[in-house]
Amino acid sequence: MIIETEKSTVLRMEANHHPAPSWRTWLLGRPLHTADAPHQTVGRAVGLAVFASDALSSTAYATQEILVVLAAVGMLAFHLAIPIAIGIVVLLTLVTISYEQTIHAYPGGGGAYIVARDNLGELPAQTAGAALLTDYILTVAVSISSGVAQITSAVPVLIHWRVEIAVAIVLLVMMINLRGVKESGTTFAIPTYFFLVLMVITVCVGMARYLMGTLGTVSNPPPMLERGHLQALSLFLILHAFANGTTALTGVEAISNGITAFKEPKSRNAGITLIWMSGILGTLFLGITFLTVQIGAVPSELETVISQLTRTAYGGVGLPYLLTMAATTLILMMAANTAFADFPRLSALHAGDGFLPRQLTFKGSRLVYSRGIVALALIACLLIIFFKASVTALIPLYAIGVFLSFSLSQTGMAKRWWKSGHLAPGEELHEPGSTVRYDAKWKMKMVVNGVGAVATFIVMAVFAVTKFREGAWIIILLVPLLVTIFFRIHHHYRDLAHSLSLDDYLPPPRVRGQHVIIPISGVHRGTLAALNYARTLSHDITAVHVSIDAAAAEQLREKWEIWGDGVRLVILDSPYRLLHEPLIQYIDKIDALRQPQDIITVVVPEFIPKSSWHNLLHTQAAFTLRMALRSKPGIVVMNVPYQLAGR
Repeated sequence: MIIETEKSTVLRMEANHHPAPSWRTWLLGRPLHTADAPHQTVGRAVGLAVFASDALSSTAYATQEILVVLAAVGMLAFHLAIPIAIGIVVLLTLVTISYEQTIHAYPGGGGAYIVARDNLGELPAQTAGAALLTDYILTVAVSISSGVAQITSAVPVLIHWRVEIAVAIVLLVMMINLRGVKESGTTFAIPTYFFLVLMVITVCVGMARYLMGTLGTVSNPPPMLERGHLQALSLFLILHAFANGTTALTGVEAISNGITAFKEPKSRNAGITLIWMSGILGTLFLGITFLTVQIGAVPSELETVISQLTRTAYGGVGLPYLLTMAATTLILMMAANTAFADFPRLSALHAGDGFLPRQLTFKGSRLVYSRGIVALALIACLLIIFFKASVTALIPLYAIGVFLSFSLSQTGMAKRWWKSGHLAPGEELHEPGSTVRYDAKWKMKMVVNGVGAVATFIVMAVFAVTKFREGAWIIILLVPLLVTIFFRIHHHYRDLAHSLSLDDYLPPPRVRGQHVIIPISGVHRGTLAALNYARTLSHDITAVHVSIDAAAAEQLREKWEIWGDGVRLVILDSPYRLLHEPLIQYIDKIDALRQPQDIITVVVPEFIPKSSWHNLLHTQAAFTLRMALRSKPGIVVMNVPYQLAGR
């Protein structure tokens, strides 16, 4: 296509270049065309596996985290786990209603970040984003560590290798996600449904045996996790247990962040998937907690509560037990997959708004945000190594971020309904993330979101207080630090945009003269190639040699007389054997004499070895000069490569 105007001609052509097959093709799959993006979306069934596995997997450890706190009072307090679980399911219902509304109000995705940005401002938005990004990193570390704990419960001999196993699993999940959303979703769908089927069967078998009076209690229970001296039952301790159990809600927001990954109609499919997820989660969580209390399971580092429940329900360590534990391990790995699906999307939104490096907005060969996926994997691996893959050590860092984002999201939605209620019917308010219209039920929706915001804020506050000394202080400090970094990045991009803006900009006068300087270390083919190129730029050419050896400098002068073709040569004697400093000083002197409409071009001969490792044997003078001169206005550094034939 050719577009002609009075001032210019624009040619538009399609690049026909196809990426060549490489090891990446074998590892990740063939590169996908941009036009393939609509075909990489997923339906409800696969979407449940991709985005709901984090929330569903929390049934594997949420009950145990409640018992860990109640153990400080003694096993007699374990019966309180059931009313605590009911309260958590009520909170789950509130959060689900809120995010279902968010999905339809913000069909472009982004969840808490976009809601807070459009309704509360940049600071709350960046706070919500920082909290969620932190939570996704912890999701990978906690879920994989918990999955490894299931493995070591079934095979205790592996307990000393849990860190190495956890890191290997993170890298495996990373590789699968780099292959694309559709492919990773299909890969993980079978394990997710495998877990759901086996866990439903386990709960049903346990319930049936309980009703028949044959369930019994845990045989050979592991030693209970030590919590120091026994404490008296108090409201504070109950709130502590409640806050621990709310880890079951982590991941509920994932679907609202990833709406764009669903097939059309995106909002409807995402909303139905969210309801499916919450229904399954609430049912399993209540069932597991009830049965756990009935069999007298205890929190332990040596055997998980799920392991105790499963072997009690099936009457021993047989094939059903092993299959259920394998399925539980797999779903915990799938929870990490939810973070891998959402972290890159959220970081891309931040980067698109200028609060994270722009590179995070670029999609890789498989139409996923590859840089975000790799960054998530590396940070999660560091956490696993530092905390030695201990779920109990990582949990105090977990859930504060997600409940902070819950609270901000629901506060933002409450304000959105308030704005909706103050619009006239048919009137529209266009915002960056959505369009606000009048809603006749705005008061009821505002109340629901307001109650949810208060409830989730209380949970976050309780979690922060009760877990402060156990490590929650790290997150309380980390989130503001991340927000500060986000705004520093944003200020850089804003200042850069201002510096590059053409508004009120007067074009500089055309370049009148060009002074060309060629630094040379010797007279050879590369030098002559640079000299030949320099002649196309200007007739004002000066070759400069820094001499640290008088005899070598004399030989160079004689050779230049033959090959220099009349171009002047300046030899700078360097008695202190410095190479770059005298040259830069000389360029500075020429620059001081330069007229405003003139420029100085430094043409650097650069020979390119046949083998890349040969670069280690050379001084890389061209790179050093570029770094030294790039900040000086009016000076251009150009490399003239000369490819060596080599042997």
